[in-house]
Amino acid sequence: IDDRAIESLTAYYREEITSLYEQRGQQKLNILDLCSSWISHLPTELEDTHYGLTVGVGMNEEELSSNKQLYMHYTQNLNINPSLEQFEDNSFDIITNVVSVDYLTKPKEIFEEMHRILRPGGIALMSFSNRCFPSKAIAMWLQADDIERLTIVASYYHYSADWSSIEALDIKMPPVQTPDRPSFGEIMSNPSKAFAWANTASAVAKMNSGDPMFVVKGVK
Repeated sequence: IDDRAIESLTAYYREEITSLYEQRGQQKLNILDLCSSWISHLPTELEDTHYGLTVGVGMNEEELSSNKQLYMHYTQNLNINPSLEQFEDNSFDIITNVVSVDYLTKPKEIFEEMHRILRPGGIALMSFSNRCFPSKAIAMWLQADDIERLTIVASYYHYSADWSSIEALDIKMPPVQTPDRPSFGEIMSNPSKAFAWANTASAVAKMNSGDPMFVVKGVK
């Protein structure tokens, strides 16, 4: 995913973490990042005040070891072993998964485990875009459009456990406004303004046409 999509995801995390932190009476939150890698996209400025235990589960030991946001991690292929038996019931406040839900071949078992280890009122945030590795994604995902993919992930929640709410969201940040084009007179008197405007307008257009970002949120 591109920088704007990452920025959108981190901004969304910031809203959800801050809200849950207040709901919990400003108690630090335990966070589990499933299919984790070298970065978890959590807001860094909240680490000291809002985060309790941050744990990652992923497939690549080297990448997990490089993730500075994780306090601890487990190397585990969830498609082979979907059990999260290393965690007790009601252990986490937030579970995240970034652009990997489309690779899960045992979603029912994994979402059952997510529900088990979340505390009451805890949230699971499954995020994805329209990019994937076709050789790794499940066939149903490759045949679906964005709305159908939101429905697929929502069904994982629905058929796994009694979630109190399931919500599908488009979290992409609003478009950035293109700066006003300089007038003909301004261009003639200062040609550099035209080049500066063209470069900025091109960057803004690229940013606004970038990757979409979606989240399906489940509340226990």
